[in-house]
Amino acid sequence: MYLSRIMLDAAKPKTMLALASPNLIHGAVESAFTGERKRKLWRIDTLRGQRCLLILSEDADDWSAVCTQFGMDGMPVETKSYDTLLNRISDGSKWQFRLRANPTVSVKQAGERGKVLAHITTEYQMKWLAERAEKHGFSLNPEEYLVTENKWYAFRKGGRENVRMLAVTYEGLLTVTDTALFRQTLTQGIGREKAYGMGLLTVTKPRG
Repeated sequence: MYLSRIMLDAAKPKTMLALASPNLIHGAVESAFTGERKRKLWRIDTLRGQRCLLILSEDADDWSAVCTQFGMDGMPVETKSYDTLLNRISDGSKWQFRLRANPTVSVKQAGERGKVLAHITTEYQMKWLAERAEKHGFSLNPEEYLVTENKWYAFRKGGRENVRMLAVTYEGLLTVTDTALFRQTLTQGIGREKAYGMGLLTVTKPRG
């Protein structure tokens, strides 16, 4: 696995449009892959006040077309092996994390399929992640993580279907409880709408 970072140029009209319509970035990321379709995750992130695109992929692909569309001219793509991090994961280890996810609930209605609704309150957004921690190989202390951003997106999927989606950013500390499960979570993500920049969980060693 490889983690790549592309610094985005917000002055480009295409970048400004893509930041509001994640389906455009989805299309650009997909077009960078040739041959067999492989697993990948991505997320719009912020580094020292600058917007960037993080992409986790099985191969170190050619991101030149993505850079041309959205990136800062002359700024190289940073790509590093993810295996180094995965090999450092161990039971009981503590990590600083960031996750952008789409927390939802399926509400059953008489005679119909359950309707998927977004969790719009911080209380239920926090609960959503807490309820998924164990099966994803980690634990959370309620005092050590929080919601740092809520952002709604509205766009057309395939030019036809209207999509309205809530992106929620979580940050804080977690503790690994199952190494194998947690490594799987890091490479496969959490929750729905992964094609549109949701689900990528990244970790670093705790600060200070």
